[in-house]
Amino acid sequence: MLKQAPLGACFFVRYVYKQYRDFTPYHYMKVIKNLLGGLAGAVALNILHETVKRYYHDAPRVDLVGEEAITKLSKAANIEPPKGDNLYLATLAGDIVSNALYYSTIGTGKSKYIIARGLGLGMAAGIGALQLTEPLGLSDAPVTRTTQTKALTVAWYIFGGLVAALTIKALRK
Repeated sequence: MLKQAPLGACFFVRYVYKQYRDFTPYHYMKVIKNLLGGLAGAVALNILHETVKRYYHDAPRVDLVGEEAITKLSKAANIEPPKGDNLYLATLAGDIVSNALYYSTIGTGKSKYIIARGLGLGMAAGIGALQLTEPLGLSDAPVTRTTQTKALTVAWYIFGGLVAALTIKALRK
């Protein structure tokens, strides 16, 4: 298996090179617009999350899942995990970057279906947040505490997906 990894990596690099070697300025602008839209969706999701969690007890606490993940990953890499505000900021930064990259994929494909992709990818992210925490060895309690918490988790990711889709659509005009 280890001998095949470099060969697979070579094929992957070659594939990526072929995809991007003939890029025109139009293609680069499309990628930038997708990334900006993804960033808008990720920031909107985090603003919603940070605001509601301060006022509503049953709000999803995806931030706690992220903090647990960073702590476990740090320990697995024999690195001292961040604590306090540094852990919170690392989680917030990781959340924004990963969600921005994920939501930027909404801009791929035909513009005709961009809103549907925003809805679908947002729903997939929300369901993933509910279903993947436990298999990844993380506590799912912060996002599955009540039925309402589960519904809000999915709704918030849908919200982020729709903000990303609408932003990408607006940037393309």
